[in-house]
Amino acid sequence: MASELRAVVDELGGEAVLGRRLRRDRDLQTAIREGFPQKVIAELMEAADLSIKDLAACLDLSLRSLQRRRGQGRLARYESDRVYRLARVVALAKSSLGSREAATRWLKRPNRALGGKAPLAVIDTEIGARAVENVLGRIAFGGVS
Repeated sequence: MASELRAVVDELGGEAVLGRRLRRDRDLQTAIREGFPQKVIAELMEAADLSIKDLAACLDLSLRSLQRRRGQGRLARYESDRVYRLARVVALAKSSLGSREAATRWLKRPNRALGGKAPLAVIDTEIGARAVENVLGRIAFGGVS
């Protein structure tokens, strides 16, 4: 659990970007409720090799709202929760597939196990994110996906 938390925090830019120490899930939950700093957007775009338009689609946010948030203040609670979900999936993809390049490539390609949709296209909901995590789990443990 701690290694998963650490991996997600790293995808968000680390404690320096988040502006706090995150040792337990409870700490992360508090940070989400308070809203992540806008800097996490750029960090996540780089970590997942996404454009601002791609990121907006993954998070099910309007491009305009995301651009506004990128320049000022903190993210709203629901935006932070969606950013966390994406960071969690990106961290798991990197862990399961072994590298950033393999993970970003896999996240963008259509996948038969996901109904022919790319993983990034289905993580706009928690159910979709769980489906992607299940596929990554099968990959990590030697299954076909």
